[in-house]
Amino acid sequence: MASSPSFLLLVALLALVSWQAVASDPGPLQDFCVADMQSPVRVNGFVCKNPMEVNADDFFKAAALDKPRVTNKVGSNVTLINVMQIAGLNTLGISIARINYAPLGQNPPHTHPRATEILTVLEGTLYVGFVTSNLPAPARNKFFSKVLNKGDVFVFPVGLIHFQFNPNPHQPAVAIAALSSQNPGAITIANAVFGSDPPISDDVLAKAFQVEKNTIDWLQAQFWENNHN
Repeated sequence: MASSPSFLLLVALLALVSWQAVASDPGPLQDFCVADMQSPVRVNGFVCKNPMEVNADDFFKAAALDKPRVTNKVGSNVTLINVMQIAGLNTLGISIARINYAPLGQNPPHTHPRATEILTVLEGTLYVGFVTSNLPAPARNKFFSKVLNKGDVFVFPVGLIHFQFNPNPHQPAVAIAALSSQNPGAITIANAVFGSDPPISDDVLAKAFQVEKNTIDWLQAQFWENNHN
């Protein structure tokens, strides 16, 4: 039976609406969208400041990333420059961080839920690595690691647990990282699991880590310091 013209028209219209619903622009629709931090409107990111009110300072920060930072008890300090520091980064999908490492210091295992990271060593040596997700064997939780020297570059794929460690007991190290998000986020694994507020049940964690509950209680009693500025 031949389809009626009205039915064919309906199918064509539905196809057109569906295409428009899933279509997206591959890039920004304007030169910039400087974040308007004062706007009460809540969106995924920030609404745009009136372009007539934008000036050069919206794209600038005297961040002193060339200066050393004081490290914390895990032996690192991460100075992140994201959209909260430079409003002009809004919608541009990039941020930057300087990481200082004390001798034998580390940026402990963590993940960036919204960004891939590319890191370059400016001074010293770093032992770095990341672990894949729960893929089917044999790729499940595969560990990739490398020793980096000054000038070397390493990539940490988006969302995967990774770390950096300075193996030198006498010399500090410095790295710069670029991240593919204006707000990459950071989840430090130990802090999130053992330092959550309120605490995760020790029954849950003891079962998950296959240890005694008193071990979990001891870990939860520690002070889990944040190394991100």
